[in-house]
Amino acid sequence: MSALPITESDLQAWVDAALPEARRAEVEDYLAVQPVEAERVRAYREQKQALRSLFDPVLDEPLPEKLSALASPPPAAAIERPPKPFLARWSLQRFAAGIVVALVSGLGGWMAHDRYPPAENLARASFPRQAAVAHAVFSPDMRRPVEVSAEQEEQLVAWLSKRIGTPVRPPTLGPLGFDLIGGRLLPGNSSPVAQFMYQDATGQRLTLYISTENLTNQDTAFRFAQEGQVNVFYWVDGKFGYALSAGIDKSKLARVAMAVYDQIEHK
Repeated sequence: MSALPITESDLQAWVDAALPEARRAEVEDYLAVQPVEAERVRAYREQKQALRSLFDPVLDEPLPEKLSALASPPPAAAIERPPKPFLARWSLQRFAAGIVVALVSGLGGWMAHDRYPPAENLARASFPRQAAVAHAVFSPDMRRPVEVSAEQEEQLVAWLSKRIGTPVRPPTLGPLGFDLIGGRLLPGNSSPVAQFMYQDATGQRLTLYISTENLTNQDTAFRFAQEGQVNVFYWVDGKFGYALSAGIDKSKLARVAMAVYDQIEHK
């Protein structure tokens, strides 16, 4: 009997380590003779690992005290009290139920405050996270961290400017120890995003993420965010959003962000 063809579902399951042993061996045999497919699923696996390293710390956050108390069983003394008259017991149950409903509603609002921010703040809240994820996914790649290299900078600038609909050019960060590697095009919420990547002599990388989506924020002040091990300085100027991401010290990243800001403002 001939072996079943390898499907996209098989490749995705292989990335997730969800295949039976026999099928996994068949997929690995297939990848051994299909270098293009092997490179693609390798990129999927690296992306998954990068996202996990970025967001796994959230799983270790402790539950709020009120939520923990709500989930705890009542003390034995409260259970073993003698029965009360029906009317009094019914009134007490209604009162307790009201407290529980109010507490759960309050906790739901507290949890939703961070998970579902107001609409006017949603874009601003997600922007640095998108930049950090893009940094975490592509900066560890040793073989193809960018789509177009710095050796073809003019072609890179022309291509990205055309795709996002406005002129963009990578700042010069050589005096700060970071040289341009190249760049790539990424999907945004409603339009393409440009990413430029830099590297210093030690191999440390940083990325500049440029969006042309209006983020409903006219304040050009620097803002700082931290997503896992990635530090992000970001700011918005008109319809442009800029985010500088790296795993370096906050103060050092701030100096680079100021240099980027000065070059953009005086271009």
